[in-house]
Amino acid sequence: MGQEGRFRAAVIQLRSTRDVATNVESVLTLIDDAARGGADYILTPENTSLMELNSKPLFANTSPEAGNMALEAFCERAEDLGVWLHIGGMPIALSETKVANRAFLISPGGEIRARYDKIHMFDVDLPNGESYRESKNYEPGKKAVLADLTWGRLGLTICYDLRFPHLHRALAQAGAEMIAVPSAFTKQTGEAHWHILLRARAIETGCFVFAAAQGGFHACERATYGHSLIISPWGEIVAEAGAEPGVIFADIDLQEVERARRRIPALQHDRVFELDSIEPSANMKVAS
Repeated sequence: MGQEGRFRAAVIQLRSTRDVATNVESVLTLIDDAARGGADYILTPENTSLMELNSKPLFANTSPEAGNMALEAFCERAEDLGVWLHIGGMPIALSETKVANRAFLISPGGEIRARYDKIHMFDVDLPNGESYRESKNYEPGKKAVLADLTWGRLGLTICYDLRFPHLHRALAQAGAEMIAVPSAFTKQTGEAHWHILLRARAIETGCFVFAAAQGGFHACERATYGHSLIISPWGEIVAEAGAEPGVIFADIDLQEVERARRRIPALQHDRVFELDSIEPSANMKVAS
């Protein structure tokens, strides 16, 4: 087990299906692989237990938190292995018409130490014709969440949250030294923005960023980008996956956070300001 701000992080990449039992079996195997590789902290992606876009099968295969078979299996495995296990996102039934996209941080004792419900809903029409309305089935979260690991403080986010830098800055200002970004980025948006956004969030906050991804073509006919990443507080890619399921590792030294923030102390320089909106005058010429 890591000491004094040093530990080994593992980020798991998945290709989740429409079958919860199959997904749980697959992720438990990769969690075991991560533990054998010396990981102290293990992160899985969004949609760990189920990848489903259609409402009827989503609700049919989603359970409340109490008595949830998948969650119970993950808690038991964390305790068996003695690791911090961060399930990056799984659907949790809230009512007959809404689920939460909820992350769980599980302690080495098998206890749930933190929960985070995804705040920002992916309601988007992409240029290639893909359309997503996450808010149709999911209830957005209302609270940002920080949690203390053995070595330091972790900020929790999920996928589309990545595009909202103020959330990540607020986490850093509240003491986060690491930020988790479990995701299921589409192939199209991932190719364009995944690396850039994640590196930017690391640089802006001076945090380590752990980004577990879904990758490949799923049974629900969704294509995800993969390329799970671990990024240093200086914005350097420390470890990267490809398109296939698997595990990537990095040895983390949280003193790098202090060093990066000393070099560029931007978190100390935030200022409150007013915004002037200047209306163009009637005779103002606009260059064509």
